[in-house]
Amino acid sequence: MEKFKTTELKKFAKACGADICRIGAMSGFEGAPKQMDPRYIFPDAKSIIGLGFRIPRGYLRGIEEGTFFSVYEFMGYSGMNWRYMPHVLRQIVCYIEDRGYEAVPLPNWDAFAYNKSTDYAAPKDWVKPFHSRPVSPDKPAPDVAVSVRAAAVVSNLGEIGWSKMILTPEFGPFVRCVFILTEAELEYDKPIPPGTLCDRCKLCARMCTGQAIPADRSVKLKINGMEIEHADLDLAKCSNAYSGAVREFNPFWNPDFKMEDNRFMDEYLSKKYYGERRCTDGPCPQIMHVRNNPAIEGGRGCLRACYAHLEAQGKLTHKFYKPFKRHKEWKME
Repeated sequence: MEKFKTTELKKFAKACGADICRIGAMSGFEGAPKQMDPRYIFPDAKSIIGLGFRIPRGYLRGIEEGTFFSVYEFMGYSGMNWRYMPHVLRQIVCYIEDRGYEAVPLPNWDAFAYNKSTDYAAPKDWVKPFHSRPVSPDKPAPDVAVSVRAAAVVSNLGEIGWSKMILTPEFGPFVRCVFILTEAELEYDKPIPPGTLCDRCKLCARMCTGQAIPADRSVKLKINGMEIEHADLDLAKCSNAYSGAVREFNPFWNPDFKMEDNRFMDEYLSKKYYGERRCTDGPCPQIMHVRNNPAIEGGRGCLRACYAHLEAQGKLTHKFYKPFKRHKEWKME
């Protein structure tokens, strides 16, 4: 069996398409809730590999201009989660296993069973009295749902900003992540302490169209031996705004359609939004999508405003000739 060096693994990961590859110790998950602890997935794992994939700025340019919305959802969200990143993950997992070390991929999607421990809220009609049960008293129920954000901190990939988004030194919040657990003992990267990027300006909270990021309410955690604090994100409001339910930031909303409460999506994906029959009724019946909700809001606060702020401060290592923010933002009448 061929042994390998950490530098060679990182070189291979980037050749496969990962933009960032950093590594941390599994011991960084000490204190994690049992249902979210990846050490139950692979008890012999010594290292966690964090792989970051940039969201190219051009994916969000059309939303900035208010003229082209579909590419971010297709190529910057569902396309990355369900197609591109799993393909790269497999190549790297095979690379490690070809050298005699087992490797477990952690893709960026929902766990097989919802156990009230994922990063995502679930519709009320999904929450059943029974989901799954542990195979033995000492184990959590399947599926263990590892927090992407916690994994990013433990693998030294980035820090968690006030918005609860992962921020990396290269691309700020313009990044999506996947991870690999392996029994190979690799060289670990240095942690990225809280405050390295996020200065708590809370621009993300002020610019969020759905007011989903509170400026005065937070959650405190201890991850990888570091004290972490981020906003107590309202996931229902986030999903509501993300999918275009705030009509001032949704050019697809039919102005003739009247609705008493814009925030009808608080229960997630109400039929009133797309219409009982596609393309026949509802305020936005013509919006088509595949796996995910249509990304109409485009992360106005947590993605775009945050990135522009970090860029203006000179904190991002990936540079451009011109700034991301180039003119006054649009807003519907």
